[in-house]
Amino acid sequence: MLALLLLQAAAALPQAPAAAPSPAPAPPAGPPPVRVTLQTSEGRIVVEVDRARAPVTAGNFLRYVDGRRLDGVVFYRAVRAGAGFGFVQFGTQNAPARTLPPIRHEPTTQTGIRHLSGTISTARFEPGSARGDFTISVGDQPSLDANPAATPPPGGDNLGYAAFGRVVEGMDAVGRILDAPKAAGGHFPGEGLAAPVRIITARRLP
Repeated sequence: MLALLLLQAAAALPQAPAAAPSPAPAPPAGPPPVRVTLQTSEGRIVVEVDRARAPVTAGNFLRYVDGRRLDGVVFYRAVRAGAGFGFVQFGTQNAPARTLPPIRHEPTTQTGIRHLSGTISTARFEPGSARGDFTISVGDQPSLDANPAATPPPGGDNLGYAAFGRVVEGMDAVGRILDAPKAAGGHFPGEGLAAPVRIITARRLP
């Protein structure tokens, strides 16, 4: 009986509030972005590479930079779909001495990096074929993003292109490349540059 009374008395006492749960530890921060300067014959272009959100694609680009595989390559293609709208393309063009093995595809639905104006992404054929050629968007281009809900085009897919960073300086130079005269023939008729723009050096910034 005494034990029962003690239990009833304890139940009548004001209860101390439950301790708040400890906050969950913050996820570890990814590696910080890296800036790369492309010194070109049309001027300086600085790209900020997002290693945290696109580690595979960003790491691939940095291997080309660190191995100096982009020194001397050219901007060879400029697709101008309107005033201040389109994309420019540069890279190794599968030259055996410069080109590394292909990488796994990182779609924009995974990385969250969308094709806004100034976004840099990796050119490809089928997913998993990207190597050492890169594009810079001029104008926002959501059609280059992955869209799993869309019906794939004939002979294609809806996985988009792997974006991994953005231009933070030098979009004026990118615009000049986009507007440069085009060649009528060649591999990209009407899109290939009549006078390709050379990348003199590609280097990480301190």
